Amino acid sequence: MKNVVILGSTGSIGVNALRSVKNLGADWRALGLTANSNLKLLAAQIKAVKPAYAAVFDYAAWKEFRARVPRGVKLLSPGVEGLVEMASLKEADIVLSAVTGAVGFSPLLAAIRASKHIALANKEPMVMAGDLLMKEAERWQARIIPVDSEPSAIFQCLAGVKPGHYDAAVSRVFLTASGGPFCAVKGSLAGVTPAQALRHPRWRMGPKITVDSSTLMNKGLEAIEIKNLFSLPVSKIEVLIHPQSVVHSGVEFKDGSVLAQLSSPDMKLPIQYALTWPDRAPSLAEPLDFLKLSRLDFARPDFRRFPCLELAFEAARKGGVYPAALNAANEIAVERFIAGRLRFTDIPAVVEKVLAACRGDSRERLTLAGVVEADSWARQKAADAADTIKKRLK
Repeated sequence: MKNVVILGSTGSIGVNALRSVKNLGADWRALGLTANSNLKLLAAQIKAVKPAYAAVFDYAAWKEFRARVPRGVKLLSPGVEGLVEMASLKEADIVLSAVTGAVGFSPLLAAIRASKHIALANKEPMVMAGDLLMKEAERWQARIIPVDSEPSAIFQCLAGVKPGHYDAAVSRVFLTASGGPFCAVKGSLAGVTPAQALRHPRWRMGPKITVDSSTLMNKGLEAIEIKNLFSLPVSKIEVLIHPQSVVHSGVEFKDGSVLAQLSSPDMKLPIQYALTWPDRAPSLAEPLDFLKLSRLDFARPDFRRFPCLELAFEAARKGGVYPAALNAANEIAVERFIAGRLRFTDIPAVVEKVLAACRGDSRERLTLAGVVEADSWARQKAADAADTIKKRLK
């Protein structure tokens, strides 16, 4: 029996993960589920799969759920504490982390130190402190398998290379991006509304990652994640706009060979592969029909028009606490934008101000505690920068 814990079971990744667990058959079980505040869906999931554990992050929602938690289900603590408890359950074989943002940092660290097989959809912790987390994973013999389609594609392309030898084998990594809703839009993006930014042409995702896709910050975060997952210099990572989202990414090796992973644009495939690795099983994803592919287009992204991408690469080159500061500032700016308190083009402006104020330690002296401090500092700086911009707009 494979016992799977899903952190963030009510989000799009979590919902598809539950479908994959069911698809894998009777030898697979959803041991624990967590939600932020969507109690209606969480209750329906608990009724359907009967987990032994549940956790609710939001305290008000946790108090409400505590009064009606189903019999046979143990409700863990609210907040990060409950996520950490869930991620380190002794009975859990696999921990799928699909929470949003830096909140997933402590649960990921707990899963690593519990030596779990980790299916990671929550890229932000790997952005914040990926070098350190990979060292912790090696120390505790934990395995981190990326879930997002592009890092998963690169992971699959590198399957024949021994860990620790990626840099010696690889010339370039091609990180593909759908381009989001605005790559083909002409003129200023200052008037973009949250509703427009949340209307992704290809993928159905949570609000934060959807906005990140529209600013192309998501590709910048993935570039840092890939750098840390595979110990590659960021100079070897090239972003390509690929609107069909069929080539999920590729790797060019030193001999000139290029391996790419192709499949239908469906997250069920990389989710299931992260669960079953190193094995493969029939999935619920639609098979790819090459005869229906009329064309595959690729283009370079416009770094000037989408400055978040350049800011992310700048943070990756500087290292230290800069990626953590980048991530924290972006989370605050996106949150304000979705709430209607910042313009679309103010998102990179806030991030740039925070990075300009950042004076971080060198990569060699970076610690996990230092990363947490940098995250807290950058959030306050980002909030101050956002408040200043808002006052100027009035």
